[in-house]
Amino acid sequence: MVDTELASSDGVPSPQAPRRGAVAFIFVTILLDMLALGLIMPILPKLIESFVANDTAQAARIFGLFGTAWALMQFVFSPVLGSLSDRFGRRPVILLSNFGLAADYVLMAMAPSLAWLFIGRLISGITSASISTAFAYIADLTPPERRAAIFGRMGAAFGAGFVLGPATGGLLGDIDPRLPFWAAAGLSFVNAVYGLLVLPESLGHERRSPFRWRTANPLGALQLLRSDRMLAGLSMVNFITQLAHVVLPSTFVLYATYRYGWDTRTVGLTLAIVGVCAMVVQGGAVGWIVRSLGERGALLLGLCSGTLGFLIFGLAPTGMLSWLGIPAMALWGVSGAAIQALMTRLVPADRQGQLQGATSSVQSMAQLAGPFLFTLTFAYFIGVTAPVHLPGAPFLLASMLLVVALAIALRTIRAATAAALS
Repeated sequence: MVDTELASSDGVPSPQAPRRGAVAFIFVTILLDMLALGLIMPILPKLIESFVANDTAQAARIFGLFGTAWALMQFVFSPVLGSLSDRFGRRPVILLSNFGLAADYVLMAMAPSLAWLFIGRLISGITSASISTAFAYIADLTPPERRAAIFGRMGAAFGAGFVLGPATGGLLGDIDPRLPFWAAAGLSFVNAVYGLLVLPESLGHERRSPFRWRTANPLGALQLLRSDRMLAGLSMVNFITQLAHVVLPSTFVLYATYRYGWDTRTVGLTLAIVGVCAMVVQGGAVGWIVRSLGERGALLLGLCSGTLGFLIFGLAPTGMLSWLGIPAMALWGVSGAAIQALMTRLVPADRQGQLQGATSSVQSMAQLAGPFLFTLTFAYFIGVTAPVHLPGAPFLLASMLLVVALAIALRTIRAATAAALS
């Protein structure tokens, strides 16, 4: 079954069938962007440390500042690039971002000081914001009923990049700490040249909209998400799920090391398994699940699975039992593709870029707030002043957040159904 109630508000003819070469390029673009980011993840803290006389505490603070600055650039520039793509087309924005990302990694590879490295991270946050344009490109080319499956495959590209990137970056970093940056630059440049040769434009001139600063800035872009009751509800669900997801990168390593006594190898292996399972679900199962349950059913299934997965992670007394949560966490990924597909049905073609930019800004807000929320929760519940010793508290909090998201999703779906029947 395929949801149809929201399709009527699309307001545009169904887009053409997706061109395989173009969709493949967008998949590779996201994969290489995530791979490039993953390449520098294991080595960037060490490179920062080398600039501060190997002061690990100072390096940790600076690394946190770098991460916050990167997320802030995503928040500010995702709607700008999305609106520019609505005005000038998706192709030039995607290609310029790819070339800019390649040049930025060269800058970081050659950075003579911490200040230059920081500038590089700022530019990286700006150019990586083009991912919102890549999702708008997919929305242009894909009929509404097929978007969830395609968005799922894009999610698999995210997973593949983060599984392969850190492992490769660690190996290259052992040879030279700046080599991962050169590798990331090479990947971005090759992809940009490939796109220059094969990527067609997806947004015709007749479907473009003027560029307006009042809607391109983050606050103005977020007004789009409030323009429709269904869109607002789905956006809130998206924000809460993105916030809950931050518990994994911000506390999982600390938690597993503290509670289960895992070494780096075991932590890395577990994260790799999580990534592979997510890739399998998003790359192969999303389409089947959406066809079977509809986009709304897939959304609810994903949220329930994520709630269960976080409960297992937070309560499992042994590391081996915690692995039982991995399949549930993988199924959680279905909800992200379903949310994306449902939201694109509610916005016309000439505002898909703005929608994806606003969505990326929402995700950036979650990435800004999440690390503080979950690391402070973890620190409090393992501290001597905690009312109960509960190392798994961050994951239980994430589970509670998904319960809230599930309640909002149910209310939004019921309202959509009632509106369709009235």
